[in-house]
Amino acid sequence: QVQLVESGGGLVQAGGSLRLSCAASGRSLSSLFMGWFRQAPGKEREFVSAISWSGSSTYYAHSVKGRFTISRDNAKNMVYLQMNSVKPEDTAAYYCAASHAASNLQTEFGSWGQGTQVTVSS
Repeated sequence: QVQLVESGGGLVQAGGSLRLSCAASGRSLSSLFMGWFRQAPGKEREFVSAISWSGSSTYYAHSVKGRFTISRDNAKNMVYLQMNSVKPEDTAAYYCAASHAASNLQTEFGSWGQGTQVTVSS
């Protein structure tokens, strides 16, 4: 079982940028499909982005496409989410997750971090 720890959240003004990091331990990330999800207060957790094992393929929710960029460094066992041009509606707890299968479904991700809070002020 891989352990995941997110960091990099905080308060940012609308239009600004933030970079989230996800550090993995317990096993190599190179064998795992990685994703980011988020949950806003009072809302269901939703898919944000995902990246294939080698990083050659990336996937985004429509709401963040063109603003967010997912990347990974398997040598460092790290996954990142660069958030640009953030909006107040991006305010949420952001979670890093790992899966053995390529998917955007939460049920396919068996390992989750504890989350990092992102708050975007208008």
